[in-house]
Amino acid sequence: MSSFSGRFVWYELMTTDPAAAEAFYGRVIGWGARDAGNPTMAYTLFTVGETHVAGLMAQPEPMRQMDAPPLWVGYVGVEDVDAAAVKATGLGARQFVPPTDIPEVGRFAVVADPQGARIVLFTPSRPAPTPPAAPGTPGHGAWHELHAADGPSAFAFYAAMFGWEKLQTMDMGPMGTYQIFGLDGQSFGGMFTKPPAEPVPYWLYYFMVPDIDAAVAEVGEAGGAVLNGPMQVPGGDWIIQGRDPQGGMFALVGKRA
Repeated sequence: MSSFSGRFVWYELMTTDPAAAEAFYGRVIGWGARDAGNPTMAYTLFTVGETHVAGLMAQPEPMRQMDAPPLWVGYVGVEDVDAAAVKATGLGARQFVPPTDIPEVGRFAVVADPQGARIVLFTPSRPAPTPPAAPGTPGHGAWHELHAADGPSAFAFYAAMFGWEKLQTMDMGPMGTYQIFGLDGQSFGGMFTKPPAEPVPYWLYYFMVPDIDAAVAEVGEAGGAVLNGPMQVPGGDWIIQGRDPQGGMFALVGKRA
């Protein structure tokens, strides 16, 4: 199995106002930005130094027609996108974008799991030029959280798809059980049954910041909203869940100075 297989390898924001989103996340997370140079579609690369960490694009027309809110999607590495897409639909997923080439980048497919949460299957066209960032590196994806319609059946789908393993569980009281998952004993996400107030299942991505309180201040000053937190989590870090000015859900994790 390749080092990228079954792991989150990219994040992408589809939004109603890419320029405003670029400015917001630049302030809050400290990302730089550069144009990807795609001749057929405007696409911005968020950067940490010289490393590309996420992408930004305008919502596709079907999303705009549905008046859908901005959405972060995560790319999960697979050995063969075509085979993975067939496997996903066989397990009950819905295909939104069939396997498609991105010249000189890789091949991807967009699916929604059996409960409706979207995810991208991705095979790079060549090995990554640099190794993944060490856990806790500011600006990089740090945690991946699924708010599922039914946590246990959602985990069964992803375990069959990617080989994800159950690691620790956390009792959240009335909120139920938080299932931490990962590969090879290394945790990189959690999932649970969402509360009824959340209308649809979705993935929430946590990005690392060096100072959670400074980031919280930037969220407010840049026109976003903190919906939950700061809250301390096991291990000592602090998290917040928020909404950007265009309505996209995001989350941050970091230390307190």
